[in-house]
Amino acid sequence: MTRSNLASSRPQPVSAAAKDAPKPRALRVGPPAVEAAPAPPPKKDRAGDSLLGVFVVIGLLLAGSALGWSYYLAPLSERVRHPLHPWLRPSGYVGQTAGIITLLIFIFLWLYPLRKRVRWLAWTGAMSKWLDVHVSLALLIPFLGAIHAAWKFDGVIGLGYWSMMVVCLSGVVGRYLYVHIPRSAGGLELTAEEIAAERRELMVDVARTSGLPVAQVEAVLRSDPTPAEGAGFMKTFGIMIRDDLARRRAARALRRICRSRPDGGRRLDRKAVREVVRLANREMALTQQARILGATREIFRFWHVAHRPFALAALVAVLVHVGVVVAMGATWFW
Repeated sequence: MTRSNLASSRPQPVSAAAKDAPKPRALRVGPPAVEAAPAPPPKKDRAGDSLLGVFVVIGLLLAGSALGWSYYLAPLSERVRHPLHPWLRPSGYVGQTAGIITLLIFIFLWLYPLRKRVRWLAWTGAMSKWLDVHVSLALLIPFLGAIHAAWKFDGVIGLGYWSMMVVCLSGVVGRYLYVHIPRSAGGLELTAEEIAAERRELMVDVARTSGLPVAQVEAVLRSDPTPAEGAGFMKTFGIMIRDDLARRRAARALRRICRSRPDGGRRLDRKAVREVVRLANREMALTQQARILGATREIFRFWHVAHRPFALAALVAVLVHVGVVVAMGATWFW
């Protein structure tokens, strides 16, 4: 081999411009690769997320009552001659049908405590779903009972009605306490470690879904973490209400940020904003509930002690009412 050939075969020094020059990319054969989108976080079912169907039924019951308001507003002495009397009186076609439905619902409500105590009934569904049905049906009782009583609450009918009203109001308080105890999707109470782990996961999910930095999300959703153990009955309820209002304000602020994006980021559509707000509400609720968990448990324990006698008394009053009505033959089907 000649000297010229040897010189040409030696590696030549690479210039700085050649180092900075972009290297040619290898050609790929086939369809372009699509980057996988991050999987959305799984939604956690929460008891009582929506009572829209119940409110629709209540609206229909009130609208039906408005149609017969001329009968309901008439004095008892004039109702007998009213053309709607055979239908709307307590023993009439509409009135007593509403009473029968109320009785069936009231008996069905007793299946919820049975489900809590009998383990082999787990195949019927999670406790959170049972509580949803329990609360939804219980909210219908005052309106169905009012139609059955023809909106006159005295005598034997009044005894059963006001007994059920006490139980219903007690149930509303119990429901409010129940949702302030951190629980899983299946209705089981969360431990302190599970609450902390879920809070961290939710904070990351909110930042990922909204596209906002975690620090900014934490600043918007910042809640008072000061423990309130040992608070009294009224003070604990006051803290719950203040926390609920603060959570709504923070959720509105986060919704405005996601829609306007003053930092120039990508604006989210309505569905994505709803998902961000849902995750944020869950994270803030866990923070607020964790700091009053001991006080909430104590009040919930006292509520259980008071709610059971009310429910038993209402059941006895309703059964007495039904027994008297059947014995007197004051029915349209008997």
